[in-house]
Formats: sequence, structure tokens, C-alpha cells
Amino acid sequence: MLIKQEATENNYEAILNIWEKSAKETHHFLSKEDFDFYKEVIPQHLDSVDLLLWYDEGNLIGFSGISDTELVMLFLDPDFIGKRYGSRILHWLMENKGINQIDVNSQNENAKNFYLKHGFEVSSEDEIDGFGKPYPITHLVKK
Repeated sequence: MLIKQEATENNYEAILNIWEKSAKETHHFLSKEDFDFYKEVIPQHLDSVDLLLWYDEGNLIGFSGISDTELVMLFLDPDFIGKRYGSRILHWLMENKGINQIDVNSQNENAKNFYLKHGFEVSSEDEIDGFGKPYPITHLVKK
């Protein structure tokens, strides 16, 4: 059974560990320098989102962060990717938190296709990310 829990600063190390494992599996396009940059930056942004931890049978499977109606981050431990946890979490967030916007790395085709499959549509694209890095961002909306 999927259980959510509000994250606190005490959970940041576990969150960063999941982010690192997940990003290594899904963000092959990042240079080593940029991977290290994001690893340093992410903890600085955790306080600015509604951060939830997601568990199944006592196992921490991932985390999500939202701001208003935007899903800012959704990362799963790679051991749990492909087992419908992402879909279940996304549906819960849409139904209970009103999520209708997502930004996704355009080069992360699996994530982009995941959100498109769940009814999101491309609204625009940027050639660089919010940090000025050369990673295109696709802005998605749910209509």
C-alpha cells in the first residue's frame, strides 16, 4: 500500500540519495560537472516546495515536491521505476493537490513520455534550464 509522509529537514539526506541514484539512471545527458552542480543546488530548494516521501511496505520508494499546482520534482529509487509507483503518485497529486503543470528535461525522453501518456501536453520549450545550463526544458500542462 502506497503511503505518503511529509518530509522534514531530517529526511534531506535520504532524498538526496534517491535523487542521485535516480538521476544516474535517467539523466545520462548531464555532464559530471553539472551532475555535481545540481547535487549541491537541490538541497537549497527543498524548503521551497511541499515535499512528500512515498513508501510501500516500509520501503522509501521516492519523493515528490510541488509548488502551488506545479510538480517541481518526482524522483523514484531506480529499484521501483517501472512498477507503476510513478503513475500512482502522479494521480494522487493531480487529484489531491491539483497538479496541472510540470517542467521536464527534454532530453529525459522516458519522463517526458510518461507525463504525455498521463494527459499532459507540451505548452512550450526552453533551450536552457532555469540555471542557464544547456539542458532544454519542456513545459507541460494538463488540460
